[in-house]
Amino acid sequence: MVAGWFTDAQGESFRLLGTRCAACSTVFFPREDAFCRNPGCGGGELTEVPLSRRGRVWSYTDGRYRPPAPYLSDPQVEWEPYVLVAVELAAERMVVLGQAAPGVTLADLAVGMEVEVVAGVLDEDATTTRTTWHWRPVEVAA
Repeated sequence: MVAGWFTDAQGESFRLLGTRCAACSTVFFPREDAFCRNPGCGGGELTEVPLSRRGRVWSYTDGRYRPPAPYLSDPQVEWEPYVLVAVELAAERMVVLGQAAPGVTLADLAVGMEVEVVAGVLDEDATTTRTTWHWRPVEVAA
């Protein structure tokens, strides 16, 4: 994943990281470090801010096919479907897309249910673990 999009912390301290414009208070994710993306603002002073850990499911779907190139995957490994969740963050009121946590299925989700962001593994091999974020329903949080 992209460096600086989330903290290195685990558990309750794990957060997605955005930026906030000092001039108009607009929050951005993914982060923006060069200029305010709000077309009505000329501000350029952006500060890193941790985003809400929780939000509500805005929408969800599953990915049942292997994406084409340039997506990297081993064609020798059987494809496993995954669940994508669009979450409206509690304080920021912005929608952030991400995968559901391992074990969370379409049947476990409903529009409007509360979920929280958790650290996850995108890919790993013998030498490298690539991390990401996942969304997990709060009522099944452990």
